[in-house]
Amino acid sequence: MLQYEVTFIVDPVLSGDEIKSTAQTYEDLLKDNGAKMVHNDNMGLKQLAYPIKKRTSGVYFSFEYQVENGSIIPMVELALKRDERILRFLTVKLDKHGIKYNEDKRNGLIGKKKSKVSEEIKEEKKKEGVKTEPKKPAAKASSSEEE
Repeated sequence: MLQYEVTFIVDPVLSGDEIKSTAQTYEDLLKDNGAKMVHNDNMGLKQLAYPIKKRTSGVYFSFEYQVENGSIIPMVELALKRDERILRFLTVKLDKHGIKYNEDKRNGLIGKKKSKVSEEIKEEKKKEGVKTEPKKPAAKASSSEEE
């Protein structure tokens, strides 16, 4: 099975319900055409790097899915191009490294959640009795005392 990820930006002037229904439309389109959804991510409202259609922000969505072959991709991209609610989109075929990266990111091993994971590891080590205190720097002997 091939794994793809499509990220698209929805126009932020739409109401909250319209934004959700837009994302749901494309999720349903993928499912109806035989795609198995791996992960859906609503990244929320973000600033754009440059204005698109006189908008400076957009609501980001990312869908990760698996399909038998890539024949569904042109149809989905055509629907995204025709939809005026979509500012931009990008479809990417994921290789084994991309799949691993996305799994690690979802599990909190990559990104902002990393500090939480490291805190959890420290707590587990404390329970096991392993000390995790930072090492103290070795004291230097000054050369003036030796003379």
